[in-house]
Amino acid sequence: MPRPLRWYDLLTINIYFTGLTTLAQTMTPLVVPLLVQQFVGEARQGLFYGTARLWSLMTALLVQALMGMLSDHSQLHFGRRRPFILLGTLGDLLVIVAIGFTAGLQGMTGFWVLFILLVLLQVTSNTAQGAAQGLIPDLVPQEHRGRYSGIKSILEVPIPLILVSFTIGRLVAAGYLWAALAVCMGILSFTMLVAMFSPEQVPSKSGRPLDWKPFLRLLAMAAVFTAIILGMGRLIRFFDSFLAGTPASTSLAVMGVLGFLLICATVAAGVWISVRISLGPAAGENPSYSWWVINRLAFLVGSTNIASFTIFYLQGKLAMPRESAAGPASQLLMFVGIFILILAFPGGWLSDRLGRKPLVAASGVIAALGALILVLAPGLEVIFIGAIFMGAGIGLFYTSSWALGTDLVPQGEAGRYLGIANLAGAGAGAVGAYIGGPIADFFTLNYPASPGLGYVLLYAIYGLLFVFSVLVLGKIRMPLQPVQVTR
Repeated sequence: MPRPLRWYDLLTINIYFTGLTTLAQTMTPLVVPLLVQQFVGEARQGLFYGTARLWSLMTALLVQALMGMLSDHSQLHFGRRRPFILLGTLGDLLVIVAIGFTAGLQGMTGFWVLFILLVLLQVTSNTAQGAAQGLIPDLVPQEHRGRYSGIKSILEVPIPLILVSFTIGRLVAAGYLWAALAVCMGILSFTMLVAMFSPEQVPSKSGRPLDWKPFLRLLAMAAVFTAIILGMGRLIRFFDSFLAGTPASTSLAVMGVLGFLLICATVAAGVWISVRISLGPAAGENPSYSWWVINRLAFLVGSTNIASFTIFYLQGKLAMPRESAAGPASQLLMFVGIFILILAFPGGWLSDRLGRKPLVAASGVIAALGALILVLAPGLEVIFIGAIFMGAGIGLFYTSSWALGTDLVPQGEAGRYLGIANLAGAGAGAVGAYIGGPIADFFTLNYPASPGLGYVLLYAIYGLLFVFSVLVLGKIRMPLQPVQVTR
């Protein structure tokens, strides 16, 4: 039997998520864009950055589910989850060091070495994350899970954003890549060591056989979703040759509309097909659930990729050279983190009193306003104002959207249904980067006199996706009683 929970177990059970998000916020918006730019040049950075994001995130989706399942059945004496957290973190540290050495490479050799390392980093980090997500269900009684989940949400999102801004972002901006990676590794190692004190005991033997069917369904779902993204990305590149040489205004209008429609189509088709693969006939009995996943994916495509492309956006819009854009980029993340921290808990309180859908709609409108400010901003001060609106919208969204999802899933099957929503988390970065990156490259290549024009257009497209997420809410019908789905 595990020992009784103590006050500090709020940290031992949850703090590892600070390390994981610190790693993600170091690599995705700061280190990886600069390395990709170094290897392939500005004219092709969007395409290759999107390619790395697509394959690494689809790997993350599968590995996280697989390691979560394997850790469920673990009989290791060190605990059910802790061995996976330990080994995954040690793997992270090795891969991070290897990524640091890629800075000495050049050309496509450098990119493909980085690509392989990013996929490996998703394998190692999701080995740990897939197991860590089981700590609260394993160790925390039902009546205390709300408190522990609240602490987890704070440690997982706003705290790392603020931490990265004050430390790692400044080091990257100053050109001290190895120092930035060392700080990231230090935070990751420290949080892992604290997690080793979580009150896990030798797991009791389970008579449940390992059921591979859910993972095989997830594998099929990920394969179909990836194929849709690849097809839409190829389609957007097909139109490049037809627009080359046209006035910038014409290209902006055509690529803007085309990019927005293709991303919306990818979100809608990807979710509908994937949910049906995963749930089978039950998906048709609860269409509001599918519309909720579409709403969630559309919003996250906007918010995730505005963050991912921040360095490229600042370099082009404000003519900031390479690493110097990392400082303002990390400051933008800090503003977002602060307002997520401020509004996350009030958002949950308001959603209980005003309803889930109105708060989700408000979050989309506020985030869209933030994106509009980023598109029109003449300078860095106004860009920071846009980041404040983005943080406010995201803070409201995190609590109200998840609460909406819990209202729509069938009783007794919340884990199964909400687990499918991971598609929105992993798919958001893949959809927005793989389809959006070539759009930005088109303008960088064909309109060099207007640097950053493509990334401003991307931000406009992502802003419209917030609006699309609000419109989708009209398809969601709130149940008058708990959802029941025929098995």
